[in-house]
Amino acid sequence: MKLELYKFEGCPFCMRVMNEIREEGRNDVELHDIHQNEVDRQRLIRDGGVEQVPCLFIDGRPLYESADIIEWLRANPASAASRG
Repeated sequence: MKLELYKFEGCPFCMRVMNEIREEGRNDVELHDIHQNEVDRQRLIRDGGVEQVPCLFIDGRPLYESADIIEWLRANPASAASRG
């Protein structure tokens, strides 16, 4: 499963998701900062339909809203091989 989180530094909702990722010890989520990389920002808009973060792409499908992302992460823990 491919997980990609689109975010930017200073976004409080992104920080909630990042804290959850850290607390779970996950290293299976690829991070993309849309304020640091224009290609990432454009991909978020193109594939997600809106410039809204946080956005977790799960095998290419976007999931928005920090509470929904955190709920999904908790319901789908990383495999032992994917944890740091």
